[in-house]
Amino acid sequence: MQINKYHNLKEKARMTDLRSKIVESRKESKKNNFFYCKKCLYPSTKPNLYFNSDGVCSACTAFSLRPKIDWKEREKEFHEIMQRYKSNENYDCIVGGSGGKDSFYQVWLLKQLGYNPLVVTATTDSLSDIGKENIEAMRLLGVDHMEFTLNKKIRRKINKYQLKTLGDISWPEHVSIWTIPVKASVAYNIPLIIWGENGQNEYGGPASAAEKKVLDRAWVEEFGGLLGFRVKDLLDYEDIKETDLIGYKYPLDEDITRVGTTGLYLGHYFEWDGWKNAFIAEAFGFKTWHTAIQGSAGSYENLDNYQTGIHDYFKYLKYGFGRATDLVCNQIRRGRLSRFEGIEIIKKKDGEFPWSYLDKSLEFVLEEIDMNLEEFNLICDKFTNRSIFKQNKDGSICKDRNNKPVLLNEIR
Repeated sequence: MQINKYHNLKEKARMTDLRSKIVESRKESKKNNFFYCKKCLYPSTKPNLYFNSDGVCSACTAFSLRPKIDWKEREKEFHEIMQRYKSNENYDCIVGGSGGKDSFYQVWLLKQLGYNPLVVTATTDSLSDIGKENIEAMRLLGVDHMEFTLNKKIRRKINKYQLKTLGDISWPEHVSIWTIPVKASVAYNIPLIIWGENGQNEYGGPASAAEKKVLDRAWVEEFGGLLGFRVKDLLDYEDIKETDLIGYKYPLDEDITRVGTTGLYLGHYFEWDGWKNAFIAEAFGFKTWHTAIQGSAGSYENLDNYQTGIHDYFKYLKYGFGRATDLVCNQIRRGRLSRFEGIEIIKKKDGEFPWSYLDKSLEFVLEEIDMNLEEFNLICDKFTNRSIFKQNKDGSICKDRNNKPVLLNEIR
């Protein structure tokens, strides 16, 4: 009880600190005219992004250190760790595989290196046709595959609730991609989970530590992207019960410790590049879309879920940038795009209203969660960061002819 109390207090302090940083970031962006990184095009409103005295963001600073990394030594270290978990009687590891370009690449790479992963998919709520095809292509790489589909009736209640309360229709998905692979680890006694890109870009993962730190509840609350919101907060909404939320609950710490569930980030040991991952994946059966995805700048990612268009649009409403900016910044850092070229792409693609996504209309997606367009627009307005968008004389948000909110300060 004392440990749990300590973790709760630590978590409250962490979330208070995080929220204060976000508030300060927004204040700073308003005070400093919503500035952009001098190297890439990330804005000052991006959460947990920091700028040095030269106006360069922490993402660019971290990337600039990559040439100093000895990747051959990193790969050697990876194999040394993997040998501790390699098994003749069980799977060597678990890969959380959505069938997207990165998890496809993870599975392909592990197979090429001689390892035997169990691929575990926490199915998206509104799975696209091309997403289904890519999951099948991933299976054909030669792996055993488990698909876990959460109760759709409950899932859609949660999607609607979180869209209204958090402005995030994808919150249930973000939870399940952490809980389902860990539940599989405990259920099948497979200690090692292989994640893909390391968002923090700082370490290889708990398994690389001398003490082989487990992925307990404190770890997932720190690094799992749950944003301080807990599954128990959903109880009683639309008669949701404890038994409806089993798939969303993280395993008990004692079960995780018994199995020794831990993780590695492939992106720490092999130089990570989403575009390269997609290129390799496509050579082995992965399918891309026929044009750039709405609100994005590429055709090779976020293909599995029709709800992603809504998710990315709300990102733009909250922070003034979307998925197109993410992809453009990645390409600028790698020298594939100039900053000027990136600006033109972002102006065209970022923040597009999600009238459709892939081959489905917005009305189709909203109907799945029992919501109409009028209610959706009211929610959009509720979560729009009014400090970064132009306003009309009546106080409403100024929008262009395609219903895209107009930034106060044009990207530059």
